[in-house]
Amino acid sequence: MTDYSKTVNLLESPFPMRGNLAKREPAWLKSWYEQKRYQKLREIAKGRPKFILHDGPPYANGDIHIGHAVNKILKDIIIRSKTQAGFDAPYVPGWDCHGLPIEVMVEKLHGKDMPKARFRELCREYAAEQVARQKKDFIRLGVLGDWDHPYLTMDFKTEADTVRMLGEIYKSGYLYRGAKPVQFCLDCGSSLAEAEVEYKDKVSPAIDVAYPFKDTAALAAAFGLAGIEGKAFAVIWTTTPWTLPASQAVSAGADVVYQLIDTPTGKLVLAKDLAEDALKRYGFSDGIAILAETTGDKLENLHMNHPFLERDIPMLNGEHVTTDAGTGLVHTAPAHGLEDYAVCNKYGIELYNPVNAEGKYIGETPRVAGMRVWEANPVILQWLEETSNLLASSKIEHSYAHCWRHKTPLIYRATGQWFVGMDKAGADGKTLRDKAIKAVDDTEFFPSWGRARLEAMIEGRPDWVVSRQRYWGTPMTFFVHKETGELHPNSAELLEKVALKIEEKGIEAWFSLDKSELLSAEDCENYDKLSDTMDVWFDSGSTHYSVVKQREELEWPADLYLEGSDQHRGWFQSSMLTGCASSMGRAPYKQLLTHGFVVDGEGKKMSKSIGNVVAPQEVYNEFGADILRLWAASTDYSGELAISKEILKRVTESYRRIRNTLSFLFANLSDFNPIEDAVQQADMVEIDRYAVVLARQLQERLAGDYYPRYAFHFAVKDIVSFCSEDLGAFYLDILKDRLYTTKADSHARRSAQTALYHITRSLVLLIAPILCFTGEEAWDIIGGGEEDSVLFHTWHEFPTINEKTEAELVKKWTAIREAREAVTAAIEPLRADKTVGSSLQAEAEITAPEEMAGYLNALGEELRFALLVSKAEVKVGSELAVAAKASDGEKCERCWHYTRDVGAVAGYETVCKRCAENVGGEGETRHYA
Repeated sequence: MTDYSKTVNLLESPFPMRGNLAKREPAWLKSWYEQKRYQKLREIAKGRPKFILHDGPPYANGDIHIGHAVNKILKDIIIRSKTQAGFDAPYVPGWDCHGLPIEVMVEKLHGKDMPKARFRELCREYAAEQVARQKKDFIRLGVLGDWDHPYLTMDFKTEADTVRMLGEIYKSGYLYRGAKPVQFCLDCGSSLAEAEVEYKDKVSPAIDVAYPFKDTAALAAAFGLAGIEGKAFAVIWTTTPWTLPASQAVSAGADVVYQLIDTPTGKLVLAKDLAEDALKRYGFSDGIAILAETTGDKLENLHMNHPFLERDIPMLNGEHVTTDAGTGLVHTAPAHGLEDYAVCNKYGIELYNPVNAEGKYIGETPRVAGMRVWEANPVILQWLEETSNLLASSKIEHSYAHCWRHKTPLIYRATGQWFVGMDKAGADGKTLRDKAIKAVDDTEFFPSWGRARLEAMIEGRPDWVVSRQRYWGTPMTFFVHKETGELHPNSAELLEKVALKIEEKGIEAWFSLDKSELLSAEDCENYDKLSDTMDVWFDSGSTHYSVVKQREELEWPADLYLEGSDQHRGWFQSSMLTGCASSMGRAPYKQLLTHGFVVDGEGKKMSKSIGNVVAPQEVYNEFGADILRLWAASTDYSGELAISKEILKRVTESYRRIRNTLSFLFANLSDFNPIEDAVQQADMVEIDRYAVVLARQLQERLAGDYYPRYAFHFAVKDIVSFCSEDLGAFYLDILKDRLYTTKADSHARRSAQTALYHITRSLVLLIAPILCFTGEEAWDIIGGGEEDSVLFHTWHEFPTINEKTEAELVKKWTAIREAREAVTAAIEPLRADKTVGSSLQAEAEITAPEEMAGYLNALGEELRFALLVSKAEVKVGSELAVAAKASDGEKCERCWHYTRDVGAVAGYETVCKRCAENVGGEGETRHYA
């Protein structure tokens, strides 16, 4: 008896169903590195239009976390998709290597007691070790880049170019020195940049303090009264009692209405809108009388006594005064608040700062000298009680600035610092704030809400404090006059000379520099070397100049910056400010893309203490990096990205769908040579032409829309849907019969294989930016072998088809698919009650509207193949309806169809007439399905 299983085309797939990614990916990486894939790609892409994604440098401290992984994966998907779209898209990864966290780690490891040069040397060594650790993990994620030549902010050339950027800003006229209050961390012992500040709740004392008026006659006149009997007080409300020793004024709102209220304590001046609540705090309900009202502008230049010090306190008008809370009068300490500083500066009040860099009061401050500011609060409250000037005291929980490293509260403290001025007119007469706001307008944002966010931050940001009192950082290489504090008149020229020295020896060239090497003997007497270093955000914010502008393979401005949403106040902003403040005069990027933070499966922030941290190393060791990449791509990164084992298992299911589809495609292409066996588009079986159109439409959506606008979650959704719906549930389901049962080299089968070839080649190219390992594994089979790479090729070129013909084809097969779904639904009850085992055991009678009926009948005998039944009849009716029943035919042993012609051909007793022809004759012909 004939074994017909040997007569069907069941082929082994060269692409295994199981990926074993975690085990196989490292070997692929090794092979790609040995083949110099990145370098070959640069040669192939030479001459193409450039696309530059400039890498925001992660900080070189500690292992990478899941947020780093998301960031690098998204960048890599873009680099790969742009490459396949025909761009030359080099990627130079970078690291941020200076700054306090590295100093802290080196101090922990080696202590503080050593020469500063040795300390900086150890910082450099530590940063290099961290870079090597992180680089290994980034490469393991499949991230393609120039890993042999990354940029480091501690590279000598980069340090030199950072100094040159400082020179650019100096020449543009935006750099100045001033004693201004800045956010100051007592643990860091240094000022902080905006991006180094985080806000969290803090419990603080909230107190109401009375400032006694000196001249009650002047106060009476301000309120339009003839006179006032007894004492009178201006009442302020503050949550920082420790700042009262620095109090130099009280501010009133010029347009705010104030009341003079008679109370058992004396006459109180309070804002009308806040008086009722304030009096309740003081416990006053009886014996109260409102004597008069006036506006804040009438109170200007009245004078009070300090509540516990011998100091004259003037009344000022300040735009920062509101009636949101408190008393409507604001105690004003210019050393400890930006608005306080601004209003005192306007009135010509010289700043007084009683707090040193350790957060302690200086020696001449009574009672609290030598105390840390937080320790002083209870002492100051006691002092106020003794002078009877404390009207109320309570506790309040409010949002307060904290150091992002130490998680400790910050203070505003006036220090001599170097600033990049936001509202200072530059050499071109324009302010940096105006330039930056224009730069926001000229930038494209993904997602679009990023524009308003960055614009609001730039509109509201203070001047940028660029100096730091640290050791491991790019130095501010200026010479400052000992008496006047002015910069050397030849600063620009001197700065370039220093930069050349730093190119040779790194920042140590400045720290070890003897002034006499650059200055005359007279200048050496009059000028000091500045010892400050630069804010690390200046380092990273200058990399568009030190890296993008300097490297031959890159182009300025970059096309895209891509980072987490916190970088609106960090790198995006520092880069924009250095770009606008320099001779470039614009943002160093054309597009900004931001992604959200990673949270756990329940939407909670990841925390080691909670135990919900998902490490990328754990994910790629268990699932493989491609699964992590697929997760990152399939999640809408514009919001938070949720990850958990359960979520990763669901992602793995999507991956299996794609992989199983590829395995099937490769199995059925394993005896197909596209050069010798391909069928011309016009000669292909109709459903094959339709399937190729579906594949081309998928490519158009991804290559023409989703990838260019970075909508990767839509790309993944459509890829999975194409594999499961268009291919798995429709085309491949129908195709199996023709692939398996027709003659191996028949037109019917070669037509199917031609379609599969176009579909597979396109699909592999489309998944490759996301699934870089799987894409290369698949390309080894369908491409040019092991030395070839999917990245060496652009999107697949499909055979052309007449537009009108295509529209008719799509319309026809869309209707046939609808009918097929109705047939499948009608057979389902028969399967459920075991009347039939598979749809091939059923027959279908279809009633359909005239147009659909015409499409179905046009398939003739091949309709049953399209509907996956053994027999199909069609008649015209008003709406689609299907009657299904079990076939009374006999099952063909070879094709499993149920027909009435099994055994009709002599010698083929157990197979149908069609199979007999396919085995022993010339083979069947197919036109439609």
